[in-house]
Amino acid sequence: MDLAGGTRNVIKKDSLATIRSEGLVGDKFVEISFGSEQSPKVGDGDMIQGEPPLQISDLLNKTNEVLDSTKGAIENVNDTTNNLKSITNKIDQGQGTVGALINNKKIYQNVNAGATAFQENMEALKHNFFLRGFFKDRGYESAADLKKNEISQLPDKPLAKQFTYEAKRVFDKPDAAKLKDAKALNDAGNYLQSNPFGLAVVAAYTDMKGDTEKDRLLSEARSMVARDYLVKNFKLQDTKIKTIGLGKSDKAPDGGSIEILIYPEGTTAAQNRSTSPSP
Repeated sequence: MDLAGGTRNVIKKDSLATIRSEGLVGDKFVEISFGSEQSPKVGDGDMIQGEPPLQISDLLNKTNEVLDSTKGAIENVNDTTNNLKSITNKIDQGQGTVGALINNKKIYQNVNAGATAFQENMEALKHNFFLRGFFKDRGYESAADLKKNEISQLPDKPLAKQFTYEAKRVFDKPDAAKLKDAKALNDAGNYLQSNPFGLAVVAAYTDMKGDTEKDRLLSEARSMVARDYLVKNFKLQDTKIKTIGLGKSDKAPDGGSIEILIYPEGTTAAQNRSTSPSP
């Protein structure tokens, strides 16, 4: 191929020759790309690289392949949609595990029962040897224990006898219900064991320091722990021994106090409204 002199300046040895077509069915021509500036110019007899021409038939074949793939993808989407509809229908009809779980109330109830059983098992773990230490340090195992023998108010009756102790003498720490010197309660226990009475209430108070709700809980725990000691170590009718946690008191000594309030025969826990004796 002859090149004009000016053309030789832009055609380089790294130029690329390609056969192109004018439209889909037009005449063919040779297209030569400009070479890079660093490449030497072509000279007489030089050869440059060529690129295979694009065949329309190949293009049409590729187009058909793309269309076939698209068609297959659409068919897959339709199949997936049909499968989802089938699954949804089965769930609505109660078929399969998921359908049964959603539609069968009995299974739902069993799941709830299983959850309840799990909670009960966790509660039982508190009695496990490895966990006893934690609850022993606190003085009690469960907040539910605090309510077993608790009364909401003190009887509005004269006392037959009253024993008062400073909490720091009886309990291990200012913020705990673990007994340190349980024998300090023995004089109250001996009196209850030797004398008739109608009702005995173990009442606990805290001082005015600290969080009010935590102090109320602490006083409930201390009254329960002290009661348990008396019931386990003395011959008492335990149904007559009740507890009450009265929380903060401005008359309580530093660290709080605990009282054994003993009422005469005929007194019951349900009588009259609350009146709190001075600690």
